[in-house]
Amino acid sequence: MDYLKINKEAWDKRTQVHVGSKFYDVEAFKAGKSSLNTIELEQVGNVEGKKLLHLQCHFGLDTLSWARLGAKVTGVDLSPAAIEQANKLKSLLGLQANFIANDVYQFGHQNTQTFDIVFTSYGALCWLPNLNKWANTIAKSLVLGGEFHLVEFHPFNDLLSGYCYFPRNEPDIEEEGTYTENCDGTKSTILTWAHSLNEVINALILAGLSIEHYGEYAFSPYDCFEDLEYVAGKGYQMLHKGQQVPLVYAIKARKIA
Repeated sequence: MDYLKINKEAWDKRTQVHVGSKFYDVEAFKAGKSSLNTIELEQVGNVEGKKLLHLQCHFGLDTLSWARLGAKVTGVDLSPAAIEQANKLKSLLGLQANFIANDVYQFGHQNTQTFDIVFTSYGALCWLPNLNKWANTIAKSLVLGGEFHLVEFHPFNDLLSGYCYFPRNEPDIEEEGTYTENCDGTKSTILTWAHSLNEVINALILAGLSIEHYGEYAFSPYDCFEDLEYVAGKGYQMLHKGQQVPLVYAIKARKIA
């Protein structure tokens, strides 16, 4: 089964829905609103003048938000439709950015550039069958001393939703709509993989990266799961038997050799 072809088709369809959603709020972005959240802004810090690679960038809102903060950005995404939308936004807003339609692994084979920062966030890792290849792409793409920043949904929530926590060779194959409020119920076939926290961390270590920070958060900036409740000034939380569920985790790693 060609997972890249299947997932590319799904994300091409999703992109057409997402650009018109309140969830992404493209009109507010055009008016100057950043799509970045407090977690990543505080962790990544000042990006002025730095070369930043955004892997799995979707249609470029976060990538272009980093550009607005002064980074020299490159965004990579599997979906040609998403990259087309990213380029339209870049041109419309007069921002400097390089967008590449490619999957992470193929980009890793072809890329010859190095970056000060590699960034990945929110719902990215489940689309990748092999995290060692992913981590090697990151390490290869960083300058010596360069930083990798991951902000990702916590797999604990997936476990509560009935998905496997520990990695398996075979993907979960599902027929799903998308997560934005304007989804009309149309479904696409998608293939995803579970990745435990130790798998993520060990893949980065094996690729030669030094873990400098690991954080867990009880609040998600996005209302994209079932049974979330909004807490003013915090975001969205989930309670399990009265206790907060970890919804997001973050890793900062550095290339040291």
